[in-house]
Amino acid sequence: MISSFTKAVRSELSENNKKMDRQRAFVRDCFISSGVVSNPSRTYHLEFSLGEEGADKLVKILSGFGLRPKKFARGGQFVVYLKEAEEIADVLKVVSAHKSLLVFEKMRVEKAIANNVNRKVNFETANLNKTVDAAQSQIEAIGFISRSVGLSYLSESLEEIARLRLENENMSLAEIGELTDPPVGKSGVNHRLRKICKIAEELKRDEGYA
Repeated sequence: MISSFTKAVRSELSENNKKMDRQRAFVRDCFISSGVVSNPSRTYHLEFSLGEEGADKLVKILSGFGLRPKKFARGGQFVVYLKEAEEIADVLKVVSAHKSLLVFEKMRVEKAIANNVNRKVNFETANLNKTVDAAQSQIEAIGFISRSVGLSYLSESLEEIARLRLENENMSLAEIGELTDPPVGKSGVNHRLRKICKIAEELKRDEGYA
């Protein structure tokens, strides 16, 4: 199926009567007759389907413009294609499809912004999941200590952190640190919780749980 973007480019080129040198005109005519470009908001792909002689000529011309087209045989024809966004934009410049180029660049920017947002969301989600898993492990360790030997088994500073963690399961380490007396930083809270988890592991080994 020919994308709406391909149709828009072909329409612009067909209506553009601007005089071009033979090489640019050849690329333009190839696009009008067989050029297909994917929707830039989804992927980047531009191809021409030609006879062998025409494909070889097109590869030579595009290479002369500093591009790196690839060629392969398909169904009795030869496909010349480009997959880099910058090179597709350059082809649009070569054939003077200025309106289509502006649309292409706008869609590229929108796609880049969307991808950056998705990467940020995925990163933050991964960090959140990691934090939740760590909190659950800490709560389980504290619960085991409480059931097996009691929280008073811990030192005063560790017992304080253990009780605060149990009472505030959804709080961040920094927030828990603000509740201690005196307050401690995030790294201090994390250090104490690591000690608690290690003590729980040692108790489990002593009692034959691990």
